[in-house]
Amino acid sequence: MDIPSKYNAFSIEQKWYNYWMEHNYFHSKPDNREPYTIVIPPPNVTGILHMGHMLNNTIQDVLIRRARLLGKNACWVPGTDHASIATEAKVVARLKVQGIDKNDLTRDEFLEHAWDWTEEYGGVILEQLKKLGCSCDWERTKFTMDDDMSEAVIKVFVDLHNKGLIYRGYRMVNWDPEAQTTLSDEEVVHEERQGLLYYLEYKIEGSDQKLTIATTRPETIFGDTAICINPNDERFTHLKGKKAIVPICGRVIPIIEDEYVDIEFGTGCLKVTPAHDENDKVLGDKHHLEVVDIFNADASLNSFGMHYEGQDRFVVRKAVTKELEAAGILVKTESHTNKVGTSERTKAVIEPRLSDQWFLKMEDLAKPAIDAVLKTGEVKLFPKKFENTYRHWMENIRDWNISRQLLWGQQIPAYFYGDGKEDFVVAETREAAFKLAKEKLAASSSALATTFKIEDLRQDTDALDTWFSSWLWPMSVFDGIRNPENEEIKYYYPTNDLVTGPDILFFWVARMIVAGYEYKDERPFENVYLTGLVRDKQRRKMSKSLGNSPDALKLIEDYGADGVRVGLLLSSAAGNDLMFDEDLCQQGKQFANKIWNAFRLVQGWELDTTISQPNSSKIAVEWFNSKFQQTIVEIEDHFSKYRLSDALMATYKLIWDDFASWLLEIVKPAYQQPIDAITLKSVTTIFEDILKILHPFMPFLTEEIWHYIKERSPEEALIISKWPEAKPINETLISEFDFASEVISGLRNIRKQKNIAFKDAIGFSVVNSENVATTFDDVISKLGNLSSFNYVTEAVEGALTYRVKSNEYFIPMEGSIDVEAEIAKLTEELSYTEGFLKSVQKKLSNERFVAGAPEQVVASEKKKEADALAKIETIKSSLASLG
Repeated sequence: MDIPSKYNAFSIEQKWYNYWMEHNYFHSKPDNREPYTIVIPPPNVTGILHMGHMLNNTIQDVLIRRARLLGKNACWVPGTDHASIATEAKVVARLKVQGIDKNDLTRDEFLEHAWDWTEEYGGVILEQLKKLGCSCDWERTKFTMDDDMSEAVIKVFVDLHNKGLIYRGYRMVNWDPEAQTTLSDEEVVHEERQGLLYYLEYKIEGSDQKLTIATTRPETIFGDTAICINPNDERFTHLKGKKAIVPICGRVIPIIEDEYVDIEFGTGCLKVTPAHDENDKVLGDKHHLEVVDIFNADASLNSFGMHYEGQDRFVVRKAVTKELEAAGILVKTESHTNKVGTSERTKAVIEPRLSDQWFLKMEDLAKPAIDAVLKTGEVKLFPKKFENTYRHWMENIRDWNISRQLLWGQQIPAYFYGDGKEDFVVAETREAAFKLAKEKLAASSSALATTFKIEDLRQDTDALDTWFSSWLWPMSVFDGIRNPENEEIKYYYPTNDLVTGPDILFFWVARMIVAGYEYKDERPFENVYLTGLVRDKQRRKMSKSLGNSPDALKLIEDYGADGVRVGLLLSSAAGNDLMFDEDLCQQGKQFANKIWNAFRLVQGWELDTTISQPNSSKIAVEWFNSKFQQTIVEIEDHFSKYRLSDALMATYKLIWDDFASWLLEIVKPAYQQPIDAITLKSVTTIFEDILKILHPFMPFLTEEIWHYIKERSPEEALIISKWPEAKPINETLISEFDFASEVISGLRNIRKQKNIAFKDAIGFSVVNSENVATTFDDVISKLGNLSSFNYVTEAVEGALTYRVKSNEYFIPMEGSIDVEAEIAKLTEELSYTEGFLKSVQKKLSNERFVAGAPEQVVASEKKKEADALAKIETIKSSLASLG
């Protein structure tokens, strides 16, 4: 078979992916095997592949391919998320370019545009994952807005509402003025920002007196409905029961008393704006204050803002400050650092806003999910350190605001039949809602009971939070909500592993655990592997704005998918941020070339069935088989702890060091000489086993070589072969080889130092003080090209020498080297080493140094001393033999 001299990743990757797809290896159906299930964290439907996706999906593919090799029924469900805020923003932007205002469209018209956008750009990321080699069950691809998925979401909303867990409330919410929707508390990022504290004077009604308040938001004075003082603050007893006048707008407001006011902060007088601050809202409710909302949905001021109507809040802040200053109302300003809430999606500054919203009560729902992670260990987080983050979120959980003022998403299944806030019913369909509404109207003896028509129902215009659909993902992808007893949900659920980022530990992971216990009464997955964030070499987060995020597909083009997968995994560590370096992809590509060249070397050997197996080859094969088994134990331990980088590194070292650098060198026939049948067969079997353990990491290269080794049917493809079986490990043999390899390295060093060509056979003697077994003598003889190998009891005169532990090895010098030049060189080396020893011993004789330096530093100096003494002894021995 003609094997190309170079490995061409591009053509090979396309060939094998098509082959795997053609033979349906990725598809899973329930059978009698043990299932192994992963659900993909669904990326945004219109997203494109970035480095985070590359890492996350490489890890998932490694796990799923290994599960296949272990004989499990591996099922990896792919899909995408409708990402309501992000997608709607993109659709609105496109409509704007076309001269269309979203507000001029009906809901159905807008959704038509959104579906067009989704069909045009959606799913690109899934096609890109194929380039990476992801072996998802593409027949199972789901989208969170698929009809069956949306049905499940609506069914859950209705069920939770009927259980009294979903309620409608007029609450202070986080308002994103850019996306013009509410956000849950978890979607708000609090940033420390440097701002100003503005000191403003308010007149006291009916007197010349004034009071001073301090505020970070002077633009909100138009919404002030009270001034609050602490009843224990003696400075303001004269203000009790009086009224103040709000600057500019002239509103007369009461001065109220409450111990909530911090006497030490600002001036001790607090302006109360119930419509625009959560704490002020609590005070307002307690003291029955008027609520004046001064903002429009886009955070511009409304008519309460008077001459600032229509202007943005931050523009007004500057302008009103100037007006207050000109009127002598602004006393002073001070620098002030405070935490500002911003939208995770749009980065806009959040505006607290009073609004009718839908909430899900979380306290009781969260309890089984808290226990599962923190008490019973039914769900395990890797790394374990994230349990503290999980505990913090879950034990301080608040009701979840699940409504969004968006059109793209599942429309809330609440239907209004009257003008009152409570005149609504919740149902899965309009028909079911009509029946319920008729019943309610009849029960209330309403005149509408007989005339009310289905067309009179008004469905709530809000959509559900995207997370309210994705929290059902491990169940809904198997239709487990609509058909809870179907064959697939019973077979595949609970799933096994979830691979995701720690940034969505609460948004998604915790909520899935909550939903799993509520709807299946069991965990949704057993293990959660939390990857780190991908950063650049300077530890900066990768982003478009910094221009430090490589083009994922370009990396695959340059280094091959296998090279990129290796590069990503070599630079990652569980839960620790990944410092991505493109050089690691180059290392991955070089590794692929190393394996390819090793295969070409083996395939290039000429077979002679008449010759017997040399003892050096026999013992080398026995050693490698034990080393291979030892490495498999190590790899499996790493996999059990989700240390995939370490599992890859152990595989890498086995192939690069033990297989290519040692085994192949030992068994390689002499130049233009043939190899025996037993050795070739053994090496081929070893190569096949290596391909099996490497396949999860480098699927394309390994499948290509697998089919080059011999012609195979689709039933014999590597992707569905069997993980190597565990066999006994000969630890003694491994230990003996480790010693022999040091002997060989010493021989090679001397040849190199003395310029003794390898083709020149040399004599060799050893004083075997260590009583080392002779098992590897033939291997040492072959790799050292020894003309003789003698065991002696005394040092050999006139020979070069080196030590391995207490064994001393001798190489006769006759004809090998220039004795005078060697004596000069050794004398110089002795002088240098003695000088070095003196400096180390001087340090160690300094009592202050020994007493004050860290323990490891002193230990390091003592090791230097011991090494220098041993080296001096060896040099003196060599000089004596030369003399």
